[in-house]
Amino acid sequence: MGSAEPAQLLALASQAACAAGELLRERFEAGGKLGVSAKSSPTDLVSEADLASQQVIRELIGAARPDDGFLGEEGGADDAGTSGLQWVVDPLDGTINFVFGIPLWCVSIAVRDAAGSIVGVIHCPLADETFTAIRGGGPPLLGGSEIVPAKPRAESLSEALIATGFAYDSVVRSAQAEVIAGMLSSVRDIRRCGAAALDLAWTAAGRFDAFFERTVKPWDTAAGALLCECAGLEVHELAGRPGLPDGILAAPPALARGLLDLVG
Repeated sequence: MGSAEPAQLLALASQAACAAGELLRERFEAGGKLGVSAKSSPTDLVSEADLASQQVIRELIGAARPDDGFLGEEGGADDAGTSGLQWVVDPLDGTINFVFGIPLWCVSIAVRDAAGSIVGVIHCPLADETFTAIRGGGPPLLGGSEIVPAKPRAESLSEALIATGFAYDSVVRSAQAEVIAGMLSSVRDIRRCGAAALDLAWTAAGRFDAFFERTVKPWDTAAGALLCECAGLEVHELAGRPGLPDGILAAPPALARGLLDLVG
């Protein structure tokens, strides 16, 4: 596991997420025109704030853990490092929300080894909420306290509030629309907030009953999936099929099989 205990890794991840979050919060609240460019499609944006946030995170982690690997959404090769640990970072999940002035975005940081994520942090600067989890360390925490959902988790799909997201590719979106149309009559309702890491954190916290999304990347899910697992939810990989790339699903055991049948 390298030369650090999980608690030390979590402390560093939290420090980096909060430092990046403060930078992002200041830029978001200042408003004004952001430097923005497109990546894979006109709907897939990267802002100067994404890049600055990742730089802050990488510098903090690199100074403390120079032998660890690093995988960030915004550029650079997949650096495996030499310690057996890799940091998986989304420096600004919800870029389109950020650019449009919608206050639903976060910073996501996980540390993983060959067996998966060891620690995960999802920090929401505007809400002043930090979700954390340690593999095998019990339930996830919110602000240092064990998460207690405000409502009981749904026991049937008809009672369930489901979160999801959509691909940037228009052809994939069309296939996703067919899936959504087919499930709307079977669930309480569907939410699309535009930040997969935040969706996973809110699912772990019981604000959503379940979450699924295709075309997500490791930096979207590495921290959030661990939060969900530590909250006692099932986390499943969605295999790709014609028109739909692979993805992820997180749900309580009572909902997982039925939801998989609807979306898988």
